[in-house]
Amino acid sequence: MASAIPDRALIAGIGQTEFSRNSGRSELQLAAEASLAALDDAGLEPADVDGMVTYTLDSSGELELMRIVGVKELSYYSRAPYGGAATCAVVMHAAAAIAAGAANVVLIYRAFNERSGRRFGLPQGPAQVSPSGSFWWRWYIPFGLDTPAKWAALHFQRYMHAYGVTNEDFGHYSVACRSYAAANPNAYFYQRPITLEEHQNSRWIVEPVLRLLDCCQESDGGVALVITGRERARDLRRPPARIAAAAQCALWGGDIVSDYYHDDIAGMPEIGAIGRQLWTQSGLRPRDIQAAMLYDHFSPIVFMHLEEFGFCGRGEARDFIQSGNIGPGGSLPVNTHGGLLGEAYIHGVNHINEAVRQLRGAAVNQVSDVEHVLVSAGMSGLILGRWS
Repeated sequence: MASAIPDRALIAGIGQTEFSRNSGRSELQLAAEASLAALDDAGLEPADVDGMVTYTLDSSGELELMRIVGVKELSYYSRAPYGGAATCAVVMHAAAAIAAGAANVVLIYRAFNERSGRRFGLPQGPAQVSPSGSFWWRWYIPFGLDTPAKWAALHFQRYMHAYGVTNEDFGHYSVACRSYAAANPNAYFYQRPITLEEHQNSRWIVEPVLRLLDCCQESDGGVALVITGRERARDLRRPPARIAAAAQCALWGGDIVSDYYHDDIAGMPEIGAIGRQLWTQSGLRPRDIQAAMLYDHFSPIVFMHLEEFGFCGRGEARDFIQSGNIGPGGSLPVNTHGGLLGEAYIHGVNHINEAVRQLRGAAVNQVSDVEHVLVSAGMSGLILGRWS
C-alpha cells in the first residue's frame, strides 16, 4: 500500500509520569506532566506545538491541556478510537498531519487513573464499555461476557485448541516479561521477577485460559510523545526515531476485542493485514527487526502477534518463546521494558516510548545494534527506525 508517511515524520520527544496504583493527581494533571516532559526531552517549547492527538477514551480535553501546558494555537487535532487498538494509530494520525502540512509539531498524550479511578478490568455495563462503540457488546454482557479478560479468553481458547497450547505455555511469556520489568526502575514490578511455578500457582481469572499473571496491570499514569518533521531533526535535544511505516486495519467481520466472526479465529487477521502494510511501506522484513514491542494486555496475544507478523509460523510461537528468542540475547527481544504486564498499562503508548529508547541506545535492557523496532497493537502498527 502506498503511503506518504514513511520517513516524513519523526518522534522527537518522549515523556511519562511515574506508574502507580494511586497517582494522587487528576488525569488532566498526569497528561500535562507527561506532555511537558516530552517537550523538554525534544528541546521544544509548548508554543511550538500546533497539533494534538489522543484517544477518544481520554478524559483530558485539548483546550484544557492547551491552557495548562501553554500551547497557544492548534491547527490540527484528532482522536483515535478503540482503546489499546489505537496505540499506533495516534502516531499515524500525527505523522499524517505532519506529512500533509497540517501541523509542524504534534503532541500525543494518554493519561488515566485506571487503578485508583475507574477500573476497566472489573465487570462492565453496556454504557460503561462504549456508548458509541461495538454493538455486539450489548449482546455479550447479559450472558456474562462483561470483562476484557472474558472477551479475550473466548478468542484465545480457540487458539489453544487449534495448536495444543496450554496456559503453562503462556506462562513462559509472562516470566520473560517480568524478567525485563525487574531490571527497569520505571516498571511497577521493578525487582520483582516471577518463576514459571509462581505463574502456575497464580489464581485463575478465566479458566483454563488466563491466570492472574497472564493479565496486564491496571495503572495510574501518563505518557506523551512529540512528533515533528525531518527538517527540525537538527534542532532536537536528543536523537529522534524515524517513522519508517505506520498502518491501521479494520476488517469485515472484525470486532475490537471479541474478534469471533472471522472464518479462522485461531489468529488475528487484522494484525496479519497490518504486517503486510508495514513490510510494504518500509521495504523491510521480519529478519530486519531487532526488537519488538507487542501489545500484551494478556499474554496469549503476543503468541498471535509473533505468528501474524511472520517471526514464526502458525502455532509455532510456543516453541519460539520457549527457545529464548524473546529474552535478552534472543533473536527478537520483546517488550524489553516489561510490557503491559510488568511495566504499566497506559494503553500501550509506553511501548512506543521504549521503542524510542532502544533506537537511541538509552534503554535499561538495551539490545545491541538496533536499527528497527516493530510496535504493534490490535488494529494498528509501526516500524520505527534509528536516525542517522
